[in-house]
Amino acid sequence: MKREEAIDYNIKAAWHAISRMYNQQAIQYGITTSIGFVLLNINTNEGTPATKIAPLMGLESRSLTRMLKSMEDKGLIYKKPDPEDKRSVRIFLTDLGIEKKAISRETVKAFNEEVFKRLDKEKLTAFYETINTINQIIEEDTIYQAKETAPDKL
Repeated sequence: MKREEAIDYNIKAAWHAISRMYNQQAIQYGITTSIGFVLLNINTNEGTPATKIAPLMGLESRSLTRMLKSMEDKGLIYKKPDPEDKRSVRIFLTDLGIEKKAISRETVKAFNEEVFKRLDKEKLTAFYETINTINQIIEEDTIYQAKETAPDKL
């Protein structure tokens, strides 16, 4: 099989192209694609528990911790103890963070609108169905592998 025929190659190639495009936009505003995605996952009014952000983005918590520190240093976010769980920290956007979030949202929205203009509804439906099926296959395979590798409990 040629790599261009492989599902994972095409998904990765598309994501890298999207990421490069977003980074070209983000750099104009002093942020990165990753920072933009973090900003988009923080509730503007109520903040977001730090522990909820990493799973939303598919990141390890260690990677997010470094990124949040960098974002705090840049004046995009601040942290406050969670009023309901003092052991937890909520992440809030500063005014600058809100501004950069709006730019990130507009960038993502513009890309999606362009894709929606160029693809008819049937192709988009087929795309979503295909991606969902791929995700189901991965999930089923992950569950299957976990069962196979789990030690027998006697």
